[in-house]
Amino acid sequence: MLKRRSNNMFWYLLIVGAFISCILWMNNLNSQATQYTKNDFIQDVNAGEVERVVLAPSKDVPTGTVYAYAKSGEGYSFHVTDISQIEDLITELNAANAVNVPVYVRAIPEESWFVNQLLPLLIVAALVMLFFGMMNAQQNGGANGKMMDFGKSRARKSESDTKLQDVAGLKEEKEDLEEIIEFLKNPSKFTQVGARIPKGVLLEGPPGTGKTLLAKAIAGEAGVPFFTVSGSDFMEMFVGVGASRVRDLFEDAKKNAPCIIFIDEIDAVARKRGTGMGGGHDEREQTLNQLLVEMDGFTANTGIIVLAATNRVDILDPAILRPGRFDRKITVNRPDVGGRYDILKVHAKTRPLGDDVDLNQVAQTTVGFTGADLENLLNEASIRAAMDDRKYILQSDIQKAFIKVGIGSEKKSRVISDKEKRITAYHEAGHAILFHVLPDMDPVYTVSIIPTGTGAAGYTMPLPEKDEMFLTKGKMKQDIMVSLGGRIAEELIFGDITTGASSDIQKATMRARSMVTRFGMSEKLGLINYDDGQEVFIGRDFGQTRSYGEETANAIDDEVRSIVQKCYEEAKEIILKHENILHKCADLLLEKERITREEFEGLWEA
Repeated sequence: MLKRRSNNMFWYLLIVGAFISCILWMNNLNSQATQYTKNDFIQDVNAGEVERVVLAPSKDVPTGTVYAYAKSGEGYSFHVTDISQIEDLITELNAANAVNVPVYVRAIPEESWFVNQLLPLLIVAALVMLFFGMMNAQQNGGANGKMMDFGKSRARKSESDTKLQDVAGLKEEKEDLEEIIEFLKNPSKFTQVGARIPKGVLLEGPPGTGKTLLAKAIAGEAGVPFFTVSGSDFMEMFVGVGASRVRDLFEDAKKNAPCIIFIDEIDAVARKRGTGMGGGHDEREQTLNQLLVEMDGFTANTGIIVLAATNRVDILDPAILRPGRFDRKITVNRPDVGGRYDILKVHAKTRPLGDDVDLNQVAQTTVGFTGADLENLLNEASIRAAMDDRKYILQSDIQKAFIKVGIGSEKKSRVISDKEKRITAYHEAGHAILFHVLPDMDPVYTVSIIPTGTGAAGYTMPLPEKDEMFLTKGKMKQDIMVSLGGRIAEELIFGDITTGASSDIQKATMRARSMVTRFGMSEKLGLINYDDGQEVFIGRDFGQTRSYGEETANAIDDEVRSIVQKCYEEAKEIILKHENILHKCADLLLEKERITREEFEGLWEA
């Protein structure tokens, strides 16, 4: 493509250069023609070489041009300031030489409006059009202008080579999609019993869980054309373009049916209608209306299955979620420990692993990680191995990558005073003791007082032993107690508090408020939900008020404060009971800066 554009520009420059050269050549000819002088003319008349003379007055009388034609047929010319003097001169020369050179006088030319005014403007306009034509052709690679392509679909047609076996950790999700694959392979099997295959399948879930990969696998298994487009590709600054692109996309899909249309991030175009601050009739809503019609309107789209992915299903328009459009909604959740292990095995196929690498242990450690997170974890471990000039990955590489991905890069070069190190050591020791003592909390994996890239002065990392589908009231209270452990240790040892526990206090407050407003775990307020659990969507929530009054709001605040205070008192008693471990852990951290699970648990055995 780059070579073709360069060749086109070469020819454009060649044409322009030739045009300029012609103009210069013509000017050169004109300059050569005016080298004939009045003295040359007198000599030629005296020599009898002039056959006739033509006088051409210009519109600026008495100036003009004298044309002398020789007997040989050649013609010469020169300009004069007074044409009447030339007539007298020729009369004298005829008398002196006894010859009769005829003289012809042309009429004075009339002023041409076209030549003098319109023609220069046309020439300038043509040159400007030629210039912009060259620039437009250069930008489009010789194709049609972009102005004509606004209404064309930007979907890319491809044949996917991804298979379901390439998708790990999503066993149930793949089973739900097998029907779609079977229909695309053998549609008559379903139609002969009157079955209607779903027209649309909505894949919802957190980012990085594999929604796009699932869509590619469906197209690859079915062996049908695969049209991919992003929700934002429909939108443009010009009204009506989005709807035109939707129509063009489905027209292309009909020509290639059976096929799959995959719309990634559909929430960009399918948000709830009537939620705009500037009125409801905007470009996005017109695009959504056209999409609704194409999916289930008067025109049948046989053999076209629409797949869409989003992580904001709560803001989608209800019309697009109804049966007949997106009949099925498949939630792609974060993988469990077994799924994480399968995903790690897939990504480890292309990476040489050392004999000490334990993927089972990595899967247990990475609770809450998505497939994209796990791939990034192994990639960071590979980079670390390469930086150490090793051709294989060690378990330590994965552990360091886990800290970098989950917490942030350690800043060992940061200069910290001894006092701040001591405060951080006791702060993290307070967290670690509560992790170890409380029955529902996970065991301590690593404790460090090395600052991280996130701004934290240290960290205490637990090792989850199992995935949990729900939380108990006791577990949530213990989470609050662990969050407050650092502040409690600072207060007990130094008699003062720092700002280092700000994020811990925020986490504890949010957990307590969720217990009261969302989960009905308050004894005073009872089994009432005071939180809709949705983020503020200004187009929907503007002008709406909360569903409870000021008295209830005050009661909620009192209950949240009460829960946090009780957890603080209980956590303080535990740390006071194990104050000797607090000092041992802090001293060990000041010595080594980072301690492992074995080293921390060894403090309890001494």
